[in-house]
Amino acid sequence: MLKTDYTLYLVTDRSFLRGRSLLDEVLKAVRGGVTMVQLREKEAGGREFYQLALGLKEALRESGVPLIINDRLDMAMAVDADGLHIGQEDLPLPEVVRLWGKDKIIGLSVSSLGEACQGQKDGASYLGWGPVYATATKADALHPTGLALLREVKNRVSIPVVAIGGIDLSNLAAVRDSGADGAAVVSCLMDAPDIEKAARKMVELWKNPW
Repeated sequence: MLKTDYTLYLVTDRSFLRGRSLLDEVLKAVRGGVTMVQLREKEAGGREFYQLALGLKEALRESGVPLIINDRLDMAMAVDADGLHIGQEDLPLPEVVRLWGKDKIIGLSVSSLGEACQGQKDGASYLGWGPVYATATKADALHPTGLALLREVKNRVSIPVVAIGGIDLSNLAAVRDSGADGAAVVSCLMDAPDIEKAARKMVELWKNPW
C-alpha cells in the first residue's frame, strides 16, 4: 500500500472541464498539491472508464499519489488501482476486503456514527464523511451533516476521516479545525479556471489556516 496523505483528495467529474483533458487537469492538480485522486465518472461506459483508469494509473505512478476507483471493484482490480471507494449501497465492505485483500486502500462513505463505527469494524482504511455542507455535485446527496457530528466521529474512530460535501476555500479551515484528516473536493477544483493554482491555495490554507 502506498503511503496515504488525505489532505487534499480530488474526486473527478469531467462535466466541469468543458472539453479539457481529464488526465491533463488531474496532473495539474497533483502539481498543485493534491494528495489523492479518485476516478469517479458516472457517465463513462465500461471500456472508456477502463481506459481512463489505466491512463491515470500510469500518469500518477511517479508522483506517488494513490489512484482510487469509485464503486467499481472490477475496474480497480483490472488496472491494479491503489484503492477503491464504496458507498453504503455498493458491494458490502467485508466482501471487498475478502476479494481484494487488506493491502489496498478501501474507503467507505458514511453519514452517521453507526455507519462510521461499523465501517471501521469491517476493515475500512478510511471513512468519507458527509456531506458536511450542502452540495449540488451529487444528485442524491443527503442533508448536510455539519461539523459537530464530524468532530464526534473523529472521537469515536481511530482510522482517518475525510470530509466531503460543499467544501471550498471559505470553509476549508473550519473543516480542518474539526479534526478531519483531509478534504475531498470536486467542483472547487474541477471547475477552477486554473486547477493547479486552486489546489495550491487549498493546500496552503490547510497547512497554514491562520
